[in-house]
Amino acid sequence: MHPYLIHSGHLLLPTFGVLAALGLMAALTLSLRTATIVGLNPDKLWNAGLFTLLSAFVLSRLLLIAANLHNFLTYPILLLTLPSLTSTGIFLTLLATLIYLRLHHLPILDTLNAWSPCATLIWAFLALGHFAEGSDAGLPTTLPWALAIPPDHTRLHPIALYAAIAAALLTLFLLHQLKHHPHSANTLVTALATAGTIQFLLTFVRQPYPYTSSTLYTTLDPIQWIALGMIVVAAVIALLPGKLVTHAV
Repeated sequence: MHPYLIHSGHLLLPTFGVLAALGLMAALTLSLRTATIVGLNPDKLWNAGLFTLLSAFVLSRLLLIAANLHNFLTYPILLLTLPSLTSTGIFLTLLATLIYLRLHHLPILDTLNAWSPCATLIWAFLALGHFAEGSDAGLPTTLPWALAIPPDHTRLHPIALYAAIAAALLTLFLLHQLKHHPHSANTLVTALATAGTIQFLLTFVRQPYPYTSSTLYTTLDPIQWIALGMIVVAAVIALLPGKLVTHAV
């Protein structure tokens, strides 16, 4: 495992952070190409993508501060370094993005189609980051490609590596599909349904979610609920593509 690219005294450069930044820049760059495929202005789609990323960062931090105001006043820098993207933050980011798209007259369906391979590309980079830092642990296995995790070198499924490979392959397929069906809902539906299915299946070899006090989480893990939600949304879009196109402009 290589959690840090640079670790010298107080200078720390986390591998996950570097790969996440590279993934975001790669996705924004890819959006210039996918925008052309669906007939959108590449600069406008770049700006929309940048707005979405900044909204996710700012809104998640604001929610973190609001929920931990006393700790923020005491340890502001430490608190802001914590992971903070929650379901509420994701919902608010989606809402802000939809408002942005409407104000800038970007067709919602074409935009989401163009963003689909970009999103799975980010997923691939984030999964590589988890793999590098040794997080997202799997269940024990005797498979030859299992990871030996210190200190006792227990051999576990490399869940993050599975996810990275699946996300990379899905990105290539979505790009192929987008070129052949640039104005249908196929690319978005495929992205949601396939990513949701992959994430749901990976939970069967991933270590269980540790917080089980909620009845909701004892039935399914949070990732499984999110995955099912993605599949349901994909099904709704597939059943109502004409209506989506009508109201997306």
